Amino acid sequence: MRTPRINLFLLLLLLLTSGMALAEKADRDKPIDLEADSLSVNDAKKISTYTGNVILTQGTLTIRADKLIVREDKEGFQHSTSTGNPTTFRQKMEGKDEYIQGSGQRIEYDGRMDKVQLYVKAWVKRGEDIVHGDYIMYDANSEYAEVIGGPQAATETNPKGRVRAVIQPKSTRKPATKPAADASPQDAPAAQDN
Repeated sequence: MRTPRINLFLLLLLLLTSGMALAEKADRDKPIDLEADSLSVNDAKKISTYTGNVILTQGTLTIRADKLIVREDKEGFQHSTSTGNPTTFRQKMEGKDEYIQGSGQRIEYDGRMDKVQLYVKAWVKRGEDIVHGDYIMYDANSEYAEVIGGPQAATETNPKGRVRAVIQPKSTRKPATKPAADASPQDAPAAQDN
């Protein structure tokens, strides 16, 4: 049985918080290791569905989800949707001892458009920089990012669910310590109210 190749571009989400940053380029050439409680493959439709404690690892990239659906279009581009409570990702930055990590209830990746979207209670973090929203999108082709707040992003300290970001001054940035392998919303520091 073939394992669908996923060229995950989650690494570029970092542009939401500061400057150009690339994840480990070597990850793209590493094998994908997928674990799940069950797998369903429809070769005719080129869809694979992994369910139950899904863990995808490719080099330094790790994605954890309750469910991961991967499909390949007619031109060979991969599209994936991971869902969970939450679904998380983590990947090492190129040439740095620093990681990008993020979370949402759903993460969608469009290989054709090089676009990634995080939905519901979404956050992305690099080092001490973090952005929270109900929806986070990054389009790598146009280098455009968007973060939208909403009621589902509401917390006790942010009852209106407004977009929150904490961006450290360059002079005070410290290399990130290695985060736990399982990033979760409670691991992400909350943005403070103004």
